[in-house]
Amino acid sequence: MKPLLEVRDVSLSYHTISGETRALSHISFDLMPGEFLAVVGPSGCGKSTLLNLICGLLAAEEGSVLMNGVPPSPGDPRIGYMLQKDHLLEWRTIYRNILLGLEIRDEQTPEKLAYIEEMLKTYGLDKFRKAHPSQLSGGMRQRAALIRTLALKPELLLLDEPFSALDYQTRLNVSDDIGRILRKEQKTAILVTHDISEAISMADRVIILSARPAHVARIVPIRLSLTERTPLASRSAPEFKSYFNLIWKELNQND
Repeated sequence: MKPLLEVRDVSLSYHTISGETRALSHISFDLMPGEFLAVVGPSGCGKSTLLNLICGLLAAEEGSVLMNGVPPSPGDPRIGYMLQKDHLLEWRTIYRNILLGLEIRDEQTPEKLAYIEEMLKTYGLDKFRKAHPSQLSGGMRQRAALIRTLALKPELLLLDEPFSALDYQTRLNVSDDIGRILRKEQKTAILVTHDISEAISMADRVIILSARPAHVARIVPIRLSLTERTPLASRSAPEFKSYFNLIWKELNQND
């Protein structure tokens, strides 16, 4: 099986009047179809910059990013991007918010509209379709934002700390909820997070970045002895603490 995403020897610097700041240094990794990857690292090390390179919003100074052999471009329909804020529009109902991406791309096909209906029912938002965002909890808003992204049927989903604005209990429930949805939909995803537990509980592999200029300090495959793996169940796996300690130690060595 060929990788869906190939990141090869990617480097990037920011240039200002005061000088050059090297953000990423020779980053390389592959992402296989259906794989869930998490990226952790010190604050300001360039995790979000890496996502912006992958989706084509930034261009690498060195190296290459390829999806199925083709470089991504800004607004690439193959890539869905879910940010820290849900960016739901208050003047639109939940259903109309979910339709927004399809409207912009003029892709309101019967197939994609039926897919939205299926997800609304499956993930408990059907009875809130006429509600407005302010009437929903933070967790339900994030679920709506995810359905809006999935409605476009991206091949790759980028998640930039999508749970960071939620309180701890809601964060646990929403990450479990969204983790289940992505596994059920068999989506390939990259999650950027500061939360080591979140990374271990959701990902198949965790990439640990060093302090700026960020390089790949280590890639940790996550193998948990669970009959059915979900984010919440993963936190109770016997191997969980060992992975946490390993990643914590690596981050503190490279902070």
